[in-house]
Amino acid sequence: MTKADLVERVTAQISRTAGPMISKKDCARVVDSFLDAIKEALQEQKNIEVRGFGTFKIRHRKTRMARNPRTGSPVEVSARPVPVFKPSKELRAMVANISIEELEHESEYEETDV
Repeated sequence: MTKADLVERVTAQISRTAGPMISKKDCARVVDSFLDAIKEALQEQKNIEVRGFGTFKIRHRKTRMARNPRTGSPVEVSARPVPVFKPSKELRAMVANISIEELEHESEYEETDV
């Protein structure tokens, strides 16, 4: 799904529930503003939690040694912050097409299985 597809779906959803009160152009501004707010918060090293959807976080990667794929020579990759997304239990259950209780049961089983 592209950002244009997302704007289209949000516009259609708003049209169904509230009538044709918002234009596609205004909806695109809302989507852009939402995404910009997430980017700015991550740039400021802040976490964003959207209940029922997930959490956007900054994780700090350590310095590590890697290899140049062409030459095979070792290269040091410096430490840096990277954005990560952790989906909520509700989202993981929806994607897996199972209930939240089943998901919690599976995670309990995995913890005791180790």
